Amino acid sequence: MTFAFMRAGSLLAASLFLLVNGVQAQWITQTVELKQGWNAVFLHIDATHESLDSILAADPSHPIQEVWRWNPAGTEQFIDNPLAPVNQVSEWTKWDRLNPGLGLQMLGGDTAYLVRVDSAFVGTYRWSVVGKPVLPRSVWRVDGLNLIGFATSPDSPPRFYEFLQNATALDEVSTEIFQYKGGDLGENNPAAIVGQLLETTPVRRGEAFWIRNGQVFNRYFGPFEIANVTMGSLRFGSSLSTLSFRLRNLSPNALTISASLVESEAAPVGQAAPVDVPPLLLRGNIDFTDLTYGYTNMPVGVTRTWTLNGRDQEGSEVEVVLGLDRSSMAGTPGDLFAGILRFTDSLGFSQVDLGISAEMASSTGLWVGNAAITQVGQYLKSFLRDSSGELFADESGRYQVTGVETNLTAVASPTTLRLIVHNPASGAARLLQRVYVGSGIEGQIVLSNSEKPLDPAEFGNARRISAAHLPWSESNLGWSLSGLIQLGDTLTTRVTTLHGDQAANPFLHTYHPDHDNRDASFSSELPAGIESYDIVRDITLLPLLPGDDFQSRTAAGTTLTGIYRETIQLLGGQGPGKQYEVQGYFSLSRVNELPEMLFVDP
Repeated sequence: MTFAFMRAGSLLAASLFLLVNGVQAQWITQTVELKQGWNAVFLHIDATHESLDSILAADPSHPIQEVWRWNPAGTEQFIDNPLAPVNQVSEWTKWDRLNPGLGLQMLGGDTAYLVRVDSAFVGTYRWSVVGKPVLPRSVWRVDGLNLIGFATSPDSPPRFYEFLQNATALDEVSTEIFQYKGGDLGENNPAAIVGQLLETTPVRRGEAFWIRNGQVFNRYFGPFEIANVTMGSLRFGSSLSTLSFRLRNLSPNALTISASLVESEAAPVGQAAPVDVPPLLLRGNIDFTDLTYGYTNMPVGVTRTWTLNGRDQEGSEVEVVLGLDRSSMAGTPGDLFAGILRFTDSLGFSQVDLGISAEMASSTGLWVGNAAITQVGQYLKSFLRDSSGELFADESGRYQVTGVETNLTAVASPTTLRLIVHNPASGAARLLQRVYVGSGIEGQIVLSNSEKPLDPAEFGNARRISAAHLPWSESNLGWSLSGLIQLGDTLTTRVTTLHGDQAANPFLHTYHPDHDNRDASFSSELPAGIESYDIVRDITLLPLLPGDDFQSRTAAGTTLTGIYRETIQLLGGQGPGKQYEVQGYFSLSRVNELPEMLFVDP
């Protein structure tokens, strides 16, 4: 690869400022070495959680006098000729030790800065800044100079010549590279990296360089890139279970990219501290026998690799799908889990840190799903027979029952029952016959047992969810379960329908004389067991651990599955009544996170 270089007289760094703000909770310290005079610094972390004054105040003896950042207002503004930052130039933002409250106030990530150290300082000052890792998203300008840094390996950075061998866009143009060596500005500061210096000058992590390559666009900032990541980090929050991004090989030859999970450093004072690293799953190949995906865990310190073909070839990039195993997260709602995915390449050139975070989810809200009845207990009586095999009757003419067969047997086709459960922040969950979801009178989203709290003007956008198998009542208070929805807790409740409930009892037909629960004169109600029965349903939800596949484990935070059991008793008359057992499976999904549900009078 051939480079032609120019010399600049008085050249100072400039940068586009990219402010990356967020609530991720992974932390890392970047340390840069500063010499007396002017230094070009590139931050791979975002430190906007505190002011620049506070960062520098951590070491009252620091020798830093000025920090400059350039803020281009548009593509028509660029640096073409040597330019020193001065207060009259609006493109620059400056922090000055003599006037710290003016100008530059925070340090953003993926950004280059000019730092001036006191001219009387002797030696090297190690400036450490704590922040959140930010993905490289440098902008390459073809209309002027670029002040950029590279996410190279901190332990053994490559030299410029070998590092830029993969930047094929720079092959046939005149490329200029300049470096600050400290000291005052002059004919050789910044100095051109030319000739033999290309093979000896390291591309240090945290150092910014001026680079220009004519009118050719360049997207090379390392042999690989991580694409399709929003705001510079992966954030599962309290509800997401899967996230994806793409790994791309930008070098012309095959490249192996490695990733490992690294623990976050201690959080700065006043910032949320992670309780642990997120339990990550890396999605594997699909199993076509059951259409599920396999997975591998990504614990701290274990390396996962991808080998990609050269740039622009088939197989030069891959989609990486990460899942969060919420079923293995231990803590209280709101706890933060955070870490850093550290990517390196087989050339040893780059180290890219990708922040990853998740929040311990609450199970509060509205859960809706179904139970599928797959087994039914038969109520089959066995009768006493005489020696000839005929049924035997006693003196009153009644056949004698010798046993009742109640074993569960499979049904020909499952029966589906709608389940609606509201899980509050405390107390007990409640099984509901119907629920109303919509905009309230004050504009907020509400859950209610009635449509009264809903805004009549928004009825068209409201929803009513009903469970037809549960008894309807005007009050619609539902049935309290034995606890809250959470993995490992069995939930039970009893649903009773009285024999005289004309609105809900399936044995009654209000306008049929044989099924209206009235005597022949229609003047009085009949007791249970004549035309109708009291129905007592004991419902049990037994949650199970998620299946051992990618989809099941990642869905555990917002989906609950398990065994559904129900005992049905028909009561009336003198005897103990009849009892039926049914069993199957249930699945509930959280469709709303509101912890409060309004119960109003009908």
